[in-house]
Amino acid sequence: MPDGPLIVQSDKTLLLELDHPRSDEARQAIAPFAELERAPEHVHTYRVTPLGLWNARAAGHDAEAVVDTLLTFSRYAVPQSLLIDIAETMARYGRLTLAAGVTGPDGTEHPLVLHSTDRAVLEEVLRHTKIKPLLGARVDDLTIAVHPSERGHLKQELLKVGWPAEDLAGYVDGEAHPISLVTGGWQLRPYQRHAVEGFWHGGSGVVVLPCGAGKTLVGAAAMAEAQATTLILVTNTVAARQWRDELLARTSLTEDEIGEYSGQRKEIRPVTIATYQVLTTKRKGVYTHLDLLDARDWGLIVYDEVHLLPAPVFRMTADLQARRRLGLTATLVREDGREGEVFSLIGPKRFDAPWKDIEAQGYIAPADCAEVRVTLPDPERMAYAVAEFADRYRLASSSPSKLPVVRALVDRHEGEPTLVIGQYLDQLHELAEDLGADLITGETPVAQRQKLFKAFREGEITRLIVSKVANFSVDLPEASVAIQVSGTFGSRQEEAQRLGRVLRPKADGRTAHFYTVVARDTQDAEYAAVRQRFLAEQGYAYRILDAEDVVGSS
Repeated sequence: MPDGPLIVQSDKTLLLELDHPRSDEARQAIAPFAELERAPEHVHTYRVTPLGLWNARAAGHDAEAVVDTLLTFSRYAVPQSLLIDIAETMARYGRLTLAAGVTGPDGTEHPLVLHSTDRAVLEEVLRHTKIKPLLGARVDDLTIAVHPSERGHLKQELLKVGWPAEDLAGYVDGEAHPISLVTGGWQLRPYQRHAVEGFWHGGSGVVVLPCGAGKTLVGAAAMAEAQATTLILVTNTVAARQWRDELLARTSLTEDEIGEYSGQRKEIRPVTIATYQVLTTKRKGVYTHLDLLDARDWGLIVYDEVHLLPAPVFRMTADLQARRRLGLTATLVREDGREGEVFSLIGPKRFDAPWKDIEAQGYIAPADCAEVRVTLPDPERMAYAVAEFADRYRLASSSPSKLPVVRALVDRHEGEPTLVIGQYLDQLHELAEDLGADLITGETPVAQRQKLFKAFREGEITRLIVSKVANFSVDLPEASVAIQVSGTFGSRQEEAQRLGRVLRPKADGRTAHFYTVVARDTQDAEYAAVRQRFLAEQGYAYRILDAEDVVGSS
């Protein structure tokens, strides 16, 4: 009997023994279709879900490959019922397809149809009350007309009833605009080329790459493929300006061809970079900037940090299904559970590179992750014990007991570019004053943020205190130490993004350090364990350090 690192159970859970010599190999093999649920020290628990299997199917993995992976790495016999269920679940993807330009038996032209290889499936979905109104006249036994405006809504509803449609209806070219990569002194890395090829072949979808692995360059290369006007949606104004700078440096685009559509500027140009915030601004109950989506005949829409897409943008995207759509992210994890919306409206996962693979190739820095546990003093412990449940996390995570630990860690890495990251402003102000460091929060004007980030990048300052505004799309390539003092409850995506602040490869090849300071025996520690789950899935392990040892060794 094989002695594999994996125990496959009939309830669709996979148990991975970390101490097994083939555990890393097994973890990478199951990553395309299984999601990590729990990550204690010795055995990690994964779950196989329909959405995970459909994403794997769309990315080119078939049921035979998934089954073979489980048989190869399983320690015990794999339940036959599970293997059958995997095969049948993956077979659901593609039984329904959306196609364009179909002529019916009576000669009628149908711009968009839903086609099935199985009439019973078509009849089944027709019976759903939310699906039937989206469909038009019957074309033949296996085909039914769909109004083009319902393309996105139909895909959403079909996914909900377990019959994901493969969208083969094609895309409009949009308004042509010449864009080319300017590759003097650099070229696309192999995984970036594969990501662009995977996206372009599929037409729309999501590319998943680690922070620091060059997602912006994948976007630029996709624009060069499209040769069309492009709308880029980003998280904030700082990110918008970093995209602009990168496009100016890496492509043939000039300043006159790139517009910023934010709270400060309203420029619409062949390439327009807009913030999610301005797009979702409401006045008198109306989204006043929605006209941007129709302002030009966009050939490509790029969604940066697609895992953060606000709900209103999903609704808007449902009406943009004829446009090529590229989602970029470090993790498809959404804390609101709307991964299905990304799958149906942006598109399935087209490329996913494991973080450790990219690290092994030298394109992101190796990282040492440590959790430093602080014991609350008796007065704080009692205050925590009698506090209202809703107040406990803030009390624990912003404990003054963390201050000497942060000071000791900063001293340990004296001279190294260090970020201290937190959630609560009063805590961050106290840290900034204690460490004599500059502070960036949501209240910091954009110009001041850019000035401080530039000073940090150029080595003029080596310490920076930042709130969650620096979680996403902030390019600080030389940052090599990150100290997290508080976070957004159990946000796995935030943990991944914060580690990503220090993963850009260092000129001298040194290891990055990521510390999380938590209060033991509190909600702070419980949420930290949840936050670490995604990174554990990528192969990162957290060392546990005691605060007294850290402070004592400084």
